[in-house]
Amino acid sequence: MTRLLILGGTEFVGRAMAEAAVGRGWDVTVFHRGRYEPPAGTVSLLGDRTGRDGPPVPATGSWDAVVDTWSAAPSVVREAARELAGRVGRYVYVSSRSVYAWPAAAGLTEDGPLVAGSPDAGDGVPYGEAKRGGELAAVGAFGADRALLVRAGLILGPYENIGRLPWWLNRVARGGLVLAPGPRELPIQFIDVRDLAEWTLDAIAAERSGPYDLVCPPGHATMGELLDACVRATGADGTAADARLCWTPPEAVLAAGVAPWTELPVWMPPGESHDAMHTSDVSKAVAAGLRCRPVAETVADTWAWLTEIGGTAPHRPDRPAVGLSAERETAVLATAPAAVPVTNPGGR
Repeated sequence: MTRLLILGGTEFVGRAMAEAAVGRGWDVTVFHRGRYEPPAGTVSLLGDRTGRDGPPVPATGSWDAVVDTWSAAPSVVREAARELAGRVGRYVYVSSRSVYAWPAAAGLTEDGPLVAGSPDAGDGVPYGEAKRGGELAAVGAFGADRALLVRAGLILGPYENIGRLPWWLNRVARGGLVLAPGPRELPIQFIDVRDLAEWTLDAIAAERSGPYDLVCPPGHATMGELLDACVRATGADGTAADARLCWTPPEAVLAAGVAPWTELPVWMPPGESHDAMHTSDVSKAVAAGLRCRPVAETVADTWAWLTEIGGTAPHRPDRPAVGLSAERETAVLATAPAAVPVTNPGGR
């Protein structure tokens, strides 16, 4: 039986990892601060990665692999990796495609140029540099042959604590004209958190190492398919109160001063920034077994989870809120004459 330690394991990516591993019959330990209930079937150990309110890693125990999703000071990853190097077989660091120098070129692979980073950096470094520093910390303690670097792109799905897909779902559920940033056929790349988890566990079992970019392959989904799925999932049935997607040219959205990615989550207008975020070459991960579920499944399951918890998603305190205010949306729609409302998907 594989023994897995997850540093965290009670929120979003860590929780999905824990649940997937328990589902495989693995022996799973989650090391966390006690703010959330640990996933069923796991062994729960309390501590604090920073060492302020508890030990930074478990004092005893050995595991086949450890999964670390830390996003702040790289020095925290460095200390954990050093402490666990003699007790853990493989260090899996969930990194980010933000480690690539911006703007990442269209079709970029794992060989692309990287931002500077240091395993010794403390708090306050930019996100991409923090993740790169974490990568260097993992490799420094475990060596290139025992460190797996999972460079995830946009992560969506149940348990999301950033607010991107939950914002779209709640906005569509509210009904009325919805500002849908075009073009409708604009390709997007993301990874369902559960697909991320399953691929990572497969990679642990296969003893993989080195960097892997992890998002769905190009052509997997479009902005139109994402928002159509939101309409279907939230139960829009064609009545007057239901959502009507108002597809608006990107030029009109930008001219209104709307911020891509933050005010309209997921969306980046065509051009350099879109290419950097949504055109990654993930052939290496696909060759290593990456499988991605349909966007409609990700959306429907996220809505089911969101409904179950009362409609308000948890939110990480270190991340800004996302989404366009109702007042701003109304103003943009009023000044964007090229916007075209469309019927709900499925002809309803």
